[in-house]
Amino acid sequence: MVDSHPSYPLAAGAGVASVVLGAGIGELVAAVIDPTSSPFAAIGSALIDFAPPWAKDAAISLFGTNDKTALLTGIAIVMLGLAALAGVLEARFPPWGRVVVFAFGLAGVVAALTRADAGLLAWLPSALAGVIAGWVLGLLMIRLRRIRVADTATRSSSERSEANRTVAATVGATAIPTTPPPPAPRPEEGTGGAEGGSPGPEPDDGTSRRTFLIWTGGAAAIGILAAVGGTLLRGGSRSVAAVRNALKLPAPAKTAAPIPASADFRIPGLTPVITPNADFYRIDTALIVPQVDPANWKLRIHGLVDNEVTLTWDELLALPLQESATTLTCVSNDVGGNLISNAVWLGYPIRELLSRAGVKSSADMVLSTSIDGFTASTPLEALTDGRDAILAVGMNGEPLPAEHGFPVRMVVPGLYGYVSATKWVTDLEVTRFADASAYWTQRGWSERGPIKLESRIDVPRDGASVNAGNVMLAGVAWQQHVGVSGVEVQIDNGPWQKAELATAISDDTWVQWRLPWTATSGSHTVRCRATSATGEQQTSTQAPPAPDGASGWHQIAVSVS
Repeated sequence: MVDSHPSYPLAAGAGVASVVLGAGIGELVAAVIDPTSSPFAAIGSALIDFAPPWAKDAAISLFGTNDKTALLTGIAIVMLGLAALAGVLEARFPPWGRVVVFAFGLAGVVAALTRADAGLLAWLPSALAGVIAGWVLGLLMIRLRRIRVADTATRSSSERSEANRTVAATVGATAIPTTPPPPAPRPEEGTGGAEGGSPGPEPDDGTSRRTFLIWTGGAAAIGILAAVGGTLLRGGSRSVAAVRNALKLPAPAKTAAPIPASADFRIPGLTPVITPNADFYRIDTALIVPQVDPANWKLRIHGLVDNEVTLTWDELLALPLQESATTLTCVSNDVGGNLISNAVWLGYPIRELLSRAGVKSSADMVLSTSIDGFTASTPLEALTDGRDAILAVGMNGEPLPAEHGFPVRMVVPGLYGYVSATKWVTDLEVTRFADASAYWTQRGWSERGPIKLESRIDVPRDGASVNAGNVMLAGVAWQQHVGVSGVEVQIDNGPWQKAELATAISDDTWVQWRLPWTATSGSHTVRCRATSATGEQQTSTQAPPAPDGASGWHQIAVSVS
């Protein structure tokens, strides 16, 4: 019995091409009306919101600052797999394949509309993606079924012809022909169209596989081009970028002390004491960087206050801004990890704004909210105890880069970023830990997030091979808002040796250290530990980042020849 269903590989290809086309057009439309409504970004952001803590931890641990790229790649792979399945389903049980595709679009619509920064047209890109993908899948399936019908008819005709020839041959073997066979037609009388009677080109009536592959490939190509165009259009959007590039920040009313030359040993391979903006680590939940026009930015301070305060961009810049150097650290930073950077920031003390609002005595926390809905819970005392906790507008002498929070972000020394460093901040609610919780604390991380005392070896790198003789060991140590008083280094299981510290910028920044080592041939283990300004010694107890930051001594293996 002949299978009445189209070829499944072709059906799977039709599903993939349809979804690629729909998704590409959705991305292009999103780039025009609202980049944050991108179907990929909407679904990806929803996955970030609903993913269990272990999944987030694993992503950051495996991919670091490339976690968003990994997530989008994973979404694309899953989408293509489900698209292929939808194509086969449509071929086998129509219209369920189209139902699956429409469900893709509906999921994107729901995800886009539930975002904190959703615009009026946030639903449109995902809706278009689903409708177009379903419509194109239906059209391709019509063509695919025509191919199957034509194949079936051709096969049946061939089988009848073969049967007729078999009967004729049998009769011819036992009967005397009464009439001579007709003369062979000349080439122009036959259907071959070529001398010798060879078959001509396959008629293109919409039932050839070649035509179907052209349609399928064309749909996929258009989708890819649309997606690329959307990416370029989104990246080429110059409205907010132009404002930032033309922006001249006011001179600080209080400048940071000059960074002494002795603060940086300038050893090759050693992390510089000030991190260039382009190298500053980035960990946040935004798949697409929010584009916030400073002219439209406002900060609301409310909650357990005597007077609600609203601050505009112009009002913020008119305040006496101050410079301060602060090292930021991500709580996901493993021992020896690189999710830590240092910059000179320009901003206004948050304590002054809270004082203007009049904080009630019952408050103990400030819940900060980003324009994209991310929240962080900062202990009130960290914002009011005199440390350089600021609303930052500048970073290393220029306006904040977009990916680091332009136009305004929070910078709070001494706390991990997940409870303090809200980017694109638009809301400060004075409240209580007992009454409100933030994005990461809802996922099992600790409420307050004070930074642990840590140190790291930068030179040589783990697994490096060096020549015997004079080798410089070097790295950094930190415990922001406490400070570091010393670093010790141990070679193999020998005695701890005191390293030389560079000049610390302040207690709110990391400090470099170095130790000359006369290396001997063989394999060696090098480890380091720090001592804080209060006399605390860095613990050797190994702990993972969750729930309140990693701990343990950093160690490396070095081969000396």
